[in-house]
Amino acid sequence: MIDPTLNPLLLSIVVVAMFALVWGAVRTWRGGDRFKGVLMLVAALVLLGNLLIWSI
Repeated sequence: MIDPTLNPLLLSIVVVAMFALVWGAVRTWRGGDRFKGVLMLVAALVLLGNLLIWSI
């Protein structure tokens, strides 16, 4: 179980990581490596799903 005092901090870290993954995916996609860009977007979607589950 997650400590309730750390919950807002962990959620904030996940949001920052999610935005960093999306930003990196766009940069990687434009750089020509589409496979890694798609993988980064999938990872961001997984983090989004976890964020929605944790915040309920």
